[in-house]
Amino acid sequence: MTIVLAGGSGFLGRALHRHFSASGHLVRTLTRSPRPGVDTDVHWQPNGDSGSWAAALTDADIVVNLAGQGIGDKRWTEARKQALRTSRLLPTRSLARALAGAPVRRRTFITSSAVGYYGPHGDESVTEQTLPGDDFLSLLCVDWEAEAQAAASATTSVAQVRTGLVLHPRGGALEAMLPPFRLGLGGPMGSGRQFMSWIHLDDWLALMAWIARRGQNAGVGGAWNATAPRPVTNAEFTRTLGRVLHRPAVLPVPGVALRLLLGEVAQLLLTGARVLPEVAERGGFHFTFVELEHALEDLLGR
Repeated sequence: MTIVLAGGSGFLGRALHRHFSASGHLVRTLTRSPRPGVDTDVHWQPNGDSGSWAAALTDADIVVNLAGQGIGDKRWTEARKQALRTSRLLPTRSLARALAGAPVRRRTFITSSAVGYYGPHGDESVTEQTLPGDDFLSLLCVDWEAEAQAAASATTSVAQVRTGLVLHPRGGALEAMLPPFRLGLGGPMGSGRQFMSWIHLDDWLALMAWIARRGQNAGVGGAWNATAPRPVTNAEFTRTLGRVLHRPAVLPVPGVALRLLLGEVAQLLLTGARVLPEVAERGGFHFTFVELEHALEDLLGR
């Protein structure tokens, strides 16, 4: 297959590029900073419109959109919130418009979203049928998905992949957690009762590839929760991580301290949802890592 990847410079984008390339697919990357001499890098400046870069989509079977600045990287000032919106909505709009003008052929547009779509839900089970929340991140995800859906047509299926916490020791949230936990300074955040909907990186990559293959034979349009079938509470996550590392994990981080330190971003750590991958499981996708302890032992070499 010929695959075009937007947002390929981040943790997940780099991993997905390697995964598709290792499987023998041709992968073109839309990037603001093409590497000299790399003819599969295509320069683009996504501003909400199509452009000359759209020629890269002409023979594409799969287009994957992972573009967007890190949600939890900085405090959510009004300027930061606008930057988070712009970094997601404009690239997605550009891709949708480019796909609308591309030669007609069967394609799958796999676009990133997040389980933040659902907002906080306590211990209630959340599936793809659950309605969105009404906080900043939920509304951002709703608008993000709407931009992508504009690309849907008789020949283009749009798959909205709502990704949870992707686990790997060299990227994402787990990488940030490891130093304090290895020093025995880890512990639950706030009440610890909030759910963490996680997924092993290998399962996330496999699910993305599975959706891509399936899209060549049948429609894959709609939402897909990219989370393991057994989410855990924050307290269970910290106990399990401590056990795998053979370190204590009993030092709680008070919610008030997180709010003072991080501002509104703290809600990402102090609230959550018990998100289940109903569509993937019903479709026959097999998760290798269902239990958190199995996943962490695999990732951390214990």
